[in-house]
Amino acid sequence: MKLNRIALSGALAAAIVAQAQAQVVPTSQMDNAWYSEASVLLNAKLQASTQFKAKNVILFVGDGMGVSTLTAARILEGQLAGAMGEEHYLSFETFPHTALAKTYNVDAQTPDSAGTMTAMMSGLKTDAGVIGLDEDVVRGDCSTAAGNEVVTALELAEIRGLSTGVISTARITHATPAATYAKSADRNWEDISDMPEDAVNGGCEDIASQLVNFEPRLEARFTGIDVDGIDVVMGGGRRHFLPKDATANSADAASEIEGDRTDERNLIAEWQAMYSDGHYVFDQAGFDAIDPAETTRLFGLFNESHMQYEADRDNDIAGEPSLSQMTEKAIDVLGNNDKGFFLMVESGRIDHGHHAGSAYNALTDTIEMAKAVQQAVEMTDPNETLILVTADHSHVFTIAGYPKRGNPILGKVVGVGNDEPAEAADGMPYTTLGYTNGKGFRDLGTETNADATYSLDNSNGRQDLTTVDTTSTGYHQEALIPLGSETHAGEDVAIHGKGPGAQLLQGVVEQNIIFHIINQSLGLVAE
Repeated sequence: MKLNRIALSGALAAAIVAQAQAQVVPTSQMDNAWYSEASVLLNAKLQASTQFKAKNVILFVGDGMGVSTLTAARILEGQLAGAMGEEHYLSFETFPHTALAKTYNVDAQTPDSAGTMTAMMSGLKTDAGVIGLDEDVVRGDCSTAAGNEVVTALELAEIRGLSTGVISTARITHATPAATYAKSADRNWEDISDMPEDAVNGGCEDIASQLVNFEPRLEARFTGIDVDGIDVVMGGGRRHFLPKDATANSADAASEIEGDRTDERNLIAEWQAMYSDGHYVFDQAGFDAIDPAETTRLFGLFNESHMQYEADRDNDIAGEPSLSQMTEKAIDVLGNNDKGFFLMVESGRIDHGHHAGSAYNALTDTIEMAKAVQQAVEMTDPNETLILVTADHSHVFTIAGYPKRGNPILGKVVGVGNDEPAEAADGMPYTTLGYTNGKGFRDLGTETNADATYSLDNSNGRQDLTTVDTTSTGYHQEALIPLGSETHAGEDVAIHGKGPGAQLLQGVVEQNIIFHIINQSLGLVAE
């Protein structure tokens, strides 16, 4: 179309351009599913909320959930539903806003969870292995902790009068959940038996004790504040709350003596004495009996150590809730506060599945986390709840080869146009998924507990997989470099966001920006 050299109004010019585009793009192209679906997604982003202030914030952390984990988990979830898989999305991958976070610690190129979660919770980066303290601390040196404490989003939410909650499938004293409430010069000081004598004598408090004493500790740090303590706590790690005495064992104790504490304190009993309105539960039946409408405070410790992998949950002695069930219960309880709430939900065993070299366990726990996120989306008002989904770090987990579309993601590589597995230069088949390092190959059949690998010697390097079912629950991928456990990786991780303030997620950012987005949404720090 040739136009005369005359000045056109903006509206007229836009109309002419639109008409020209309509003539250029064939109808068959616009009707194509790939084309139309992308257009719908873009329009949805354009209609996303322009609000910046939220009443509630829910932060989901998939421990170790790197980009390759997201890709493989989305394909697996799609394939489990009967589809080819690649076109699928995990629930949170449809959120309108996304950024990439740099995960390094102040002193580490490849990070650990203590430093990364402190960054997300407190707005500053710090050293590996320390919790709730800035970079001036010396790891393992109790004397360097005083004066270097930082305040967390959860603590600020408490001070503002919001309800607060912490959920994890790991021990609740593990690095990621602990970084919401504790200050520790070493992430391993989960109970007093884990601490060196000089740290105990120096006045440092173990992480489990800090959790139970959260309310008085916070009030002692800031003059004139009055908080009511964390409202919902659920996860594993009972051993750190119980004395090393068989008489204190829980009804479903797996060990002869469940508790680890050497100071004779029973922190569960202390919590119950401190909060007469509280409900303590340790199994599925107790969890199911909780009526959120009548509950203001909930403490659940469902395992001696970490909770079960999602795939292994049916094997728990007394039963334990899933991550999505805990998320639902927590939102129901926290929602009783008209002022709003802050909730952190960690899928901690994604990380453990990878460390054990089991893609199956890591991916099925990722899928369960996606279900928990969807549960949160359905239970909250998108105009008043900011939901963020991210990871603390990645893993050396790879998706490789040239498998054809729809090839089982846990399977052996079968190339485009072929029906038989491709062979490597050594004449043997290989899998799409693999690890750079770790314990190496396992063929454990129907085993659903990835940690079974640790009782076996390393089996690194190439294996003949010709007759091995690599899609079985007990298969562990090959690993090149022999190590006692697979390691973290150093690349960026994704942040997905939905709700007021999520539109600030743009580009490549430092991981500590997450705290600042939460702060601006909830107005935690007075300007």
